[in-house]
Amino acid sequence: MTSYRTIARDGDVLIEVKRSRFLCTLRRVEEEADARALVEQMRKAHWDARHHCSAFVIGPDAMLQRSSDDGEPAGTAGAPMLEVLRGHDSHGVSDVAVVVTRWFGGILLGAGGLVRAYSEAVATGLAEVGTLERRQLQEWSLRLDHAEAGRVESELRLKGVEVLEATYAADVRLVLGVAAPDQLADAVAGLTSGRGELQRVGERWVDGPRRG
Repeated sequence: MTSYRTIARDGDVLIEVKRSRFLCTLRRVEEEADARALVEQMRKAHWDARHHCSAFVIGPDAMLQRSSDDGEPAGTAGAPMLEVLRGHDSHGVSDVAVVVTRWFGGILLGAGGLVRAYSEAVATGLAEVGTLERRQLQEWSLRLDHAEAGRVESELRLKGVEVLEATYAADVRLVLGVAAPDQLADAVAGLTSGRGELQRVGERWVDGPRRG
């Protein structure tokens, strides 16, 4: 797994269905504890609401998935919310927790109405915050002289290399991120006349541009 989709930013969206209000709260998370903390945060912030239904998907491979109906009829809230996360825009999103807080408006929605309302709340929230692709890149350290650092950095960016960090001291150290490093050494050698010092330093997940 070298890439996956997640939300572009945190966000909150309120919809109303037959006088019931549904507040969808979306957050980026990387641990189950963070997702559960969000549920408790919503309970405390909106103590007057009847339900705080939740779902989350975590991990580049989306292996950790949980949902809760929080008192709504079984299968009418958490599971539909999770299904939207797993299949949003034909692509699932991960590292995402969502809580839909409901204030009852006095009109019963029925099982089908609840499924539609909770699904709509999450879909509306995802449309509002947008999504992005996260890619796993190899990290390489490159040391350069000050005189050539600006030119080399610009040329590498034009070649699609991510410049993740730049440190200026006695010399310049760039941390580069590439998905396919096969041509990086040749590119650096050509741009520095063989003077650039490349060293593999690790891997990193990097956010791409927002979509939607």
